Amino acid sequence: MPLTLTSPAFPPDGPIPRRHTCDGDDLSPPLAWSGVPPGCLSLALLVDDPDAPDPAAPKRIWVHWIRYNLPPASAGLAEGAGNSAPERPVRDAVTDARSQGYHGPCPPIGRHRYYFRLFALDGVLPDLGPGAGRAALEQAMAGHLLETAVLMGTYQR
Repeated sequence: MPLTLTSPAFPPDGPIPRRHTCDGDDLSPPLAWSGVPPGCLSLALLVDDPDAPDPAAPKRIWVHWIRYNLPPASAGLAEGAGNSAPERPVRDAVTDARSQGYHGPCPPIGRHRYYFRLFALDGVLPDLGPGAGRAALEQAMAGHLLETAVLMGTYQR
């Protein structure tokens, strides 16, 4: 069974509810996963928007949430889990909002795509350190990736 990532809040490729955006409560959506591969020792989650600032002329990928060292025996994250600091050994890294934790969709123009990526890893990542973001996560994960699952949702203000 392949690694899968779903959310009861929105279907794959469907609209992310306002509740999970800056126009609502900005709560991280509930997430569920299954099919964690054998040999997985931790999971990492990365949420980003490749359409920033304008889907018609994207200039950068905006990172909305990074959480790593999730236990492989876990089955998901509850709604709002990204709005509070995780308990160790789970950690958050810095987003493009220059802070840790979930920062929901808040597109300035057009319908944006938001990719929730779950990485199954063959090890537990070291503490990435203060100020570490996507680049540090990707560097730490290099050579340790077992499998990836992706869930995409959209949002337009």
